[in-house]
Amino acid sequence: MTTSIEVDLCVIGAGSGGLSVASGAAQLGLNTVLVERAAMGGDCLNTGCVPSKALLAAGKRAQMHRKDDIKGITPHEPEIDFSAIKDHVFDTIKTIEPNDSPERFRRLGVNVILEEGRFIAPNKLQAGDLVIKARHFVIATGSRAVLPPLIGLDKDKALTNETIFGLREKPNHLLIIGGGPIGIEMAQAHRRLGCKVSVFDRGSILPHDDQSNVEIIRQCLISEGVELHENVAVKEVKHTESGVSLVIEKVGKIEEFEGSHLLVAAGRAPNIDSLDLEKAGVRYDKKGITVDAHLKSSNKKVFAIGDVSGGPQFTHVAGYHAGIIIRQICFKMFWAKVDYKALPWVTYTDPELAQVGLTEKLARKQYGDEINVTEWHFNENDRAIAERTTKGQIRVITNKKGLILGASIVGPQAGELIGLWALAISSGLKIAAVTGMIAPYPTLGEISKRAAGAWYTVSLFSDKTRRIVGWLQKLPI
Repeated sequence: MTTSIEVDLCVIGAGSGGLSVASGAAQLGLNTVLVERAAMGGDCLNTGCVPSKALLAAGKRAQMHRKDDIKGITPHEPEIDFSAIKDHVFDTIKTIEPNDSPERFRRLGVNVILEEGRFIAPNKLQAGDLVIKARHFVIATGSRAVLPPLIGLDKDKALTNETIFGLREKPNHLLIIGGGPIGIEMAQAHRRLGCKVSVFDRGSILPHDDQSNVEIIRQCLISEGVELHENVAVKEVKHTESGVSLVIEKVGKIEEFEGSHLLVAAGRAPNIDSLDLEKAGVRYDKKGITVDAHLKSSNKKVFAIGDVSGGPQFTHVAGYHAGIIIRQICFKMFWAKVDYKALPWVTYTDPELAQVGLTEKLARKQYGDEINVTEWHFNENDRAIAERTTKGQIRVITNKKGLILGASIVGPQAGELIGLWALAISSGLKIAAVTGMIAPYPTLGEISKRAAGAWYTVSLFSDKTRRIVGWLQKLPI
């Protein structure tokens, strides 16, 4: 029997963005319904950020045993129980899971409906036997891994980020299609856990990051034994009784590589197929729901956030979107809109790779030669030297007047260090603000201050400055 309710807000999807909107709205007094067809926490908790970082942590811990860079400690090859490491991965998920549970959100005042939702009218959604009429809808259904149309590829035999964490047997040789963040993180993690790993990409790995910093990641991966096959075309996939093989073409030459398992990390698609968006009057395309800068769809009652909105696909973007939605729906701040100029992202390899704002390539495309690029290296950072983590550098992009346009870091804890530069860019700061900062010693964070100081080196120690100092010395005390 179908029943109907009327609410202020209906959120579809209990991933990071949807959970943030639902909890915020409910605690601010809105009658809020949250509809989720699968697991609470979405991709991030169950098949994305959390399990991948747990697996990376295991790989990093194993690699520490192999290092011989500190005298007095004998390196050795660690014993690795691959299945038990997956217990660590799922223990991590279960530890965080209560924060995203239906029980917690019901305590916060959210009406949680664990059913698939689909629109039946511009202001109505059906979830199971319940029809929800709402003043506002927020679609936060995220995205999913998609498989490319490769000859011979069997979707039931290929792994994606949604299935690889459930694999208990250690791959003897993991073949990975895709050299983006997911593919590269999984490549390093599995190599460190004792697997042979080969990565194949039609272009270069990590194409959206600063390429000077990517080169450092590339050499680290190669030194650890990851085989990188860049700028190749995968022509065919062959599934066999013993595993899988890839037929590739590079510079006109055909080669075949055999492996035990195949991971495909080469694209994602928005989760919109079952929503019946046409009945809601919501426009969309293959990238996702079409939204304006305020995250509003073609139906003024319907917003879309996170991956499904067709923008940058990061968990922290979904959280950022949630804040914009709360301001509009709860506080009637209809002018609130997205601004990605200070959007950071991180690839959690070892060393980490982090970026915010413009890379040098994008800055030169936008400003020509009217930019400055300042670098500082971790091998000149005292804390990094003490800990033997000196691979990496920071590169800061400014205009000629010192306005910070972007920053790229490759090195230890780059993801933590990039936050300073995100704040600087969002606040419209110039490089002098970072130069004037007092940084504790010895910390990795000093690298930011040293890079900022290097921006002034040429002008500070110029002949002109020397003359000015000389004149000042002639003044009476």
